[in-house]
Amino acid sequence: MIRGVLFDLDDTLYNSSSFASRARKEALRSMIDAGLNSTEEDALKILNKIIEQKGSNYGGHFNDLVKAVTGTYDPKIITTGIITYHNVKFALLRPYSDTIKTLMDLRSIGLSLGILTDGITIKQWEKLIRLGIHPFFDEVITSEEYGLGKPNIEFFNYGLKKINLKAEEVIYVGDRADKDMVPAKTVGMTTVRILRGKYSEISDDVSDYTIKNISELSKIIKLLI
Repeated sequence: MIRGVLFDLDDTLYNSSSFASRARKEALRSMIDAGLNSTEEDALKILNKIIEQKGSNYGGHFNDLVKAVTGTYDPKIITTGIITYHNVKFALLRPYSDTIKTLMDLRSIGLSLGILTDGITIKQWEKLIRLGIHPFFDEVITSEEYGLGKPNIEFFNYGLKKINLKAEEVIYVGDRADKDMVPAKTVGMTTVRILRGKYSEISDDVSDYTIKNISELSKIIKLLI
């Protein structure tokens, strides 16, 4: 019997891919206006390489970009980029249109809800609060808190321990087959993959269910409880 649901956050409950891309481009434009000697196209290539090498949660993307372009540290240009990035990001940060209703539906049938996500704890909490969905969750579990992230199966076992449920009592919902579905399935959870975001076109043969909209989750759960 299903008693709880653990969710990934980025590209599962809101569109992370599109807002991050737009925010980065706007940040680069502002940095060029502030004196960064580069074209937007070249700066974006460098920035994307830095993100690929150091990960999206690394805190020095714009520092490294400025150093790569100019060979120096320019706090004005770096700060301009950071401020623009965050201003655009927060202006665009919205849950998917069906997220809040779905969370309300799941709460109404007595399920425990949690977030199990890679990322820096404060940053992920900030997203949840700005999205207005934090009150729905009993636990918010991050890779920073545990010390290891996806696809490490012990991270998923830690999430189960935090919500005090057995694997067979929990559904895991995420957007990636490799980092979400495989480890969740390995520990014994029922898996639901949402086909949204930049990984939506990648096929998999692991997920128990696939959905295009988070609202479809309610129907699946009602079959399993």
